[in-house]
Amino acid sequence: MDCYFCKKNIQEVDFKETDLLNRFISSLGKIRPRKKTGLCAKHQRMMSGAVKRARHLGLLSPTRKSH
Repeated sequence: MDCYFCKKNIQEVDFKETDLLNRFISSLGKIRPRKKTGLCAKHQRMMSGAVKRARHLGLLSPTRKSH
C-alpha cells in the first residue's frame, strides 16, 4: 500500500478537513492503525495529531455512534 498523503503530495494534514480525517477513523471512533490506513509513519503521526486536535476543538465527535 502506498501512503495516501505521499501519493497526493500533501505535506501537512489539516485538522479542519474533517471529511478526510473521517476516512482514518473506525466506526467506533478509534484512530485506525498504520497497517489498516496504509500511511507512512510520518503521515500517520500527523493524521493522528490532526484527529486529536479536531476532537479537542469539537470538529470531530470523540465517539461515533453506530447506525
